[in-house]
Amino acid sequence: MFISFLQSVMCALCVRLLLYSGDGEGSLDRLLPSVSTGLSPRKRTTSQCKSEPPLLRTSKRTIYTAGRPPWYNEHGTQSKEAFVIGLCGGSASGKTTVARKIIEALDVPWVVLLSMDSFYKVLTPEEQILAASNDYNFDHPDAFDFDLLKHILRKLKKGKSVKIPVYDFTTHGRHKEWKTVYGASVIIFEGIMAFADKELLQLLDMKLFVDTDSDIRLVRRLRRDISERGREIEGVIKQYNKFVKPAFEQYIEPTMRLADIVVPRGGGNMVAIDLIVQHVHSQLEEVTLASAHQAQPLPQTLSVLDSTPQVKGMHTIIRNKETSRDEFIFYSKRLMRLLIERALSFLPSQVHVVQTPQGEDYEGRTFHGKRITGVSILRAGETMEPALRAVCKDVRIGKILIQTNQDTGEPELHYLRLPKDISEDHVILMDCTVSTGAAAMMAVRVLLDHDVQEDKILLVSLLMAEMGIHSVAYAFPQVKIITTAVDKKVNDLFHIIPGIGNFGDRYFGTDAPPDWSDEELDEPSY
Repeated sequence: MFISFLQSVMCALCVRLLLYSGDGEGSLDRLLPSVSTGLSPRKRTTSQCKSEPPLLRTSKRTIYTAGRPPWYNEHGTQSKEAFVIGLCGGSASGKTTVARKIIEALDVPWVVLLSMDSFYKVLTPEEQILAASNDYNFDHPDAFDFDLLKHILRKLKKGKSVKIPVYDFTTHGRHKEWKTVYGASVIIFEGIMAFADKELLQLLDMKLFVDTDSDIRLVRRLRRDISERGREIEGVIKQYNKFVKPAFEQYIEPTMRLADIVVPRGGGNMVAIDLIVQHVHSQLEEVTLASAHQAQPLPQTLSVLDSTPQVKGMHTIIRNKETSRDEFIFYSKRLMRLLIERALSFLPSQVHVVQTPQGEDYEGRTFHGKRITGVSILRAGETMEPALRAVCKDVRIGKILIQTNQDTGEPELHYLRLPKDISEDHVILMDCTVSTGAAAMMAVRVLLDHDVQEDKILLVSLLMAEMGIHSVAYAFPQVKIITTAVDKKVNDLFHIIPGIGNFGDRYFGTDAPPDWSDEELDEPSY
C-alpha cells in the first residue's frame, strides 16, 4: 500500500521535474533514489566526510577547503578579517552545490567551507530513542549547538585555527577525533538555520538564500537519506512530513527576507553566482609585505655567525655561480653544521654535575626542556635535517610546504606534518634562505596555531635578507633568528641581492624556472 502511494507521488514529481529548467540539477537520473526496501551502501554518514580530503579540484587549480593561516602584518595580526558568506535554505536545496560553485568561480586557493551539519547537539539517551523511531526534530533551532558554532566562526574570522566536531548521522553523536581547520580569506558557512541566530547573523558579511522548489528538495532528501545515511523510505517520509516541512515554513522560509541575495534554482543559476563572486572579489584586498621597519637597526633577536675567514671562505664558494654541485653541497653542509651548533647554544640549560673516570666531580650543563623538534620548510629547509640529526640524537622532525605566489608575493600553505604534542617542545625551524620573510612568517604562525610558545621557536637560515629579518622580528619579537650571513637587498622578483641563487635547485641539481624566487619551493611526493 505504501509503495503504491509512493509511486504515485513519484509520478506527480516527474511531471513537475520535467518542467524544471536548470543546468541538469533537475534531472531524474541524478535526483531520484532507487525505490527499494533494502538499504543502499552508506557512502556518507558523518558531517565531514564530504570534505575529506579537503580538496576541490577545478580545471584551473586545486582549492583547499580546510583553509590555511591567512596573511599577517608586521605586528603578527591578521591584515583583514576573513570575508564570511552565509548560505541558508531548506534541507537539500543545493546549498553545498552553490558553495562549491562560488569557490570554483572565486579562483582563490584557500577557503574554509563550514557546514552546520557539524554542529548538531549530542543526543541524550532519551533523545536517541526518539531519533531511532524518526520522532526527534533535527530541523528545529534547538537541535544545533549555536554557542559552539559562534565561538568557532569568530575564531576563524580572526584567522585562528579551530577544531571542528565530526557528527555521525548513524549514531547521532560526535566522533572523538575533531577536525583541524585553519582560517582563510574567505569562509563559506552553509546550513538550514544559518540565519536563525541574531549574533550569528552579525558575523556574516554576505547572506545568501538558496530558493529551490519544494518537490525537488523532497526528492533530493529521499536520495540522500536512503543512499548516503542508511535510512528507510518510510522513516524519511515520516520525518519530512512531521518535522522538515513544518520547520521550513516556520523557521527557514521567513529568514529569506534577511538575505542580501536570493539564489533561485541553486547551483544552476550562474548569473547570481557571478554577481556574488564579483562582490566578494571587490572586498578582498591585495596584501603586500610590510616594510615599515626597514630603516631600523637589525633586531636584537638576530644572531649572525662571526664572519671568520673560514665562514667567509665557505660563503665565497657557495655564492660563486661557477661552483660545481658537489662543492656547493659539501660547503653548504659545513655551514649548516656550524649554524645548527650555534642555534643549540640558545636553548635553555641547567647545571649538571657528573663524576669523571678519575672520581672527581665536574660541573657541566644539560638541556633544560622537554624535547627538541626540528621543522623544515620544504624543500630547501629539508637539506638542513642531517645537520640537526648529527648533533641531536633522536630528534623529531616535522615538515611544512609553503609556496610563494609569484603574482602577489603572498605565502601559501600546501602541506603540513608536525609531530604530536609539539606544543611543549623547543622548535628549530629550518629554511636555507629567507628573503621577504613571507614563508618564515607563515611557518611561525602555523607553529603558534599548534600551541608552540613563541619564545621556544628558533628560526635558522644560511642566508637572510634584512627585509625578511625585519618582517619576522617585528611580527614575532620573541622568535630567535640565527643565520650565517645577512644581505641588504631584495629585488622586485623577491631575490636576495647579492644572494646565493635558488638554493634548492643548486643543491638538488634541478633547473630553476624563469620566475623563481628565493622562497619558492617544490611540492614533495606524499
